[in-house]
Parts: sequence; C-alpha cells; structure tokens
Amino acid sequence: MRPAPRLAHGEVYRVDWLPGTDVLHGTCHCGAEHTAQDPVEMWEWMLAHPEGHTPPGSRG
Repeated sequence: MRPAPRLAHGEVYRVDWLPGTDVLHGTCHCGAEHTAQDPVEMWEWMLAHPEGHTPPGSRG
C-alpha cells in the first residue's frame, strides 16, 4: 500500500456526475480527463498524476 498523496497548493480536481447515468467525469488539474463508474477508480486515477494522464492537445 502506498502512502497517501500530498496535494500541492492550488491543484484543483473536478468530478462531475453525468445525470441519468452512473458515469463520473473527472478533470485533473493538468487538464487530462477520465470517465469511470466507480468513484474509487476515479480518485485513484486523479491522485496518480501524472501516471495515465494525457492533457488535451498533447501527443501521447
């Protein structure tokens, strides 16, 4: 088990629920986006930054 991540000052993570679905849409402070049905999966993805994050407009 890894230690809890420390958030840098000013980082904003946003999770929106898509009404009428079980889908969550997350946006990381770097601009990368992810969708998931499981809130734990969503937060694990966000807190794993930069692993698995490809901001819009970047090549990857």
